[in-house]
Amino acid sequence: MEPRADDDRQRWAERLFGVRQVIDREDSREEILLALCRFLRKEIGHYDWVGFYLVEGAPEMLRLGPYDGAPTRHVEIPFGQGVCGLAAEKRRALMVPDVSRVVNYLSCSPRVQSEFVVPIFADGEMVAELDVDSHTLDAFGEQDKEFLEAVVEAVAELFKKN
Repeated sequence: MEPRADDDRQRWAERLFGVRQVIDREDSREEILLALCRFLRKEIGHYDWVGFYLVEGAPEMLRLGPYDGAPTRHVEIPFGQGVCGLAAEKRRALMVPDVSRVVNYLSCSPRVQSEFVVPIFADGEMVAELDVDSHTLDAFGEQDKEFLEAVVEAVAELFKKN
């Protein structure tokens, strides 16, 4: 029997509630981001690597922040390089169903087949990105997009200046 759409929506809503619980912790921003990576990877089967890249300095550069998954050698990514750098340069989310078709793809693992990157904005500036890799081809759909956009909107609060 196929799951009903209402059941599927309920699961995504419960996951978003869990995200908000993690974000509301009284921990440091880094501890919260790491806990969030672990939560997302555990809760969603096709999220095989989940991490944050933080925007730093001039020239514009992404620096690896908290993540959960296999280690990566890509600890710094210039804007414009790879999927993360391209999303940063364009300042918009990028959903890549097949990373083998990306010309300047920066491979973190030969097992990665699709990727979704969502920029995080706070106080009018791009401050970070949420990067999700999957070992499944064409792993991400509209529900992932809506969910991850809601996640980064909640995460943005951690970066806002008071």
